[in-house]
Amino acid sequence: MDQGINGTTQPGPCDSPVINFLSQAIRFFMSSNLRVQGLKVKNSPQFHFRFDNCQNVHIESLTIKAPALSPNTDGIHIENTNNVKLYNSLISNGDDCVSIGAGCYNVDIRNITCGPSHGISIGSLGNLHSRACVSNITVRDSIIKHSDNGVRIKTWQGGSGSVSRITFHNIHMDTVRNPILLDQYYCLTKNCPNQTSAVQISDILYTNIKGTYDVRSPPMNFACSDSMPCTNLTLSEVELYPAQGAYVAKPICWSAYGTVQSLTIPPVLCLLGGTPPRLPQNNNPACYNGFVLFDLN
Repeated sequence: MDQGINGTTQPGPCDSPVINFLSQAIRFFMSSNLRVQGLKVKNSPQFHFRFDNCQNVHIESLTIKAPALSPNTDGIHIENTNNVKLYNSLISNGDDCVSIGAGCYNVDIRNITCGPSHGISIGSLGNLHSRACVSNITVRDSIIKHSDNGVRIKTWQGGSGSVSRITFHNIHMDTVRNPILLDQYYCLTKNCPNQTSAVQISDILYTNIKGTYDVRSPPMNFACSDSMPCTNLTLSEVELYPAQGAYVAKPICWSAYGTVQSLTIPPVLCLLGGTPPRLPQNNNPACYNGFVLFDLN
């Protein structure tokens, strides 16, 4: 029904199909055993789909479209949501195709065509000293094209909690500026002060990731915290070539520990082997799946 003048339903100038005080077109809250399939959404003012505090969610065959420069138009955002299957969808927008927030675990993302966009992201996590737990996330058999980022993990300094057991597998990159990006220094203003605490990142697998990258940025960037280094990063069958010209940019690593199981293009020589020689004192509460376990003693 059209919304008329002063919120009435009488004929009058029509507002957007999305009510103006909402930041997303469609939101599901505290829903279980949910199936969302075959919907098409275009030009949401911000998030297109949002799932909060849900469980056992099956999302399939969605089509999402917004201008490449439209801010905060995430395609699908999940928060405090578990046991998610996201399959066979087309997303083109001005922000993350898929964004995974705090409290999410057991998420399987498969056969997504993403871009132009900001890629598929875990985070951002740990803003305003918050605790965040994310685990058991798989992104596979997908295409990311003409995007600012490919697969990304982003956390703010000063946060706590953990991101663990993440797999990015069989993903094709087509002219992506940052195909593989792990950023524990996420900051919107680029003027955030350094802090000692951080969301811990471990057990991240990148395998069979191939394609081309925009030469304005390195194809792989692992920017980890001085006080909470990333550990157990694993790369296998990663081949990323410059989309323009013959210049091959070198990967960048900082406080990043891991292994390279097969030859990568370009070679990743900057990962540190083993584990940090002296593990930091970790005041983070333990995480179990997507939840924080508090010590009440």
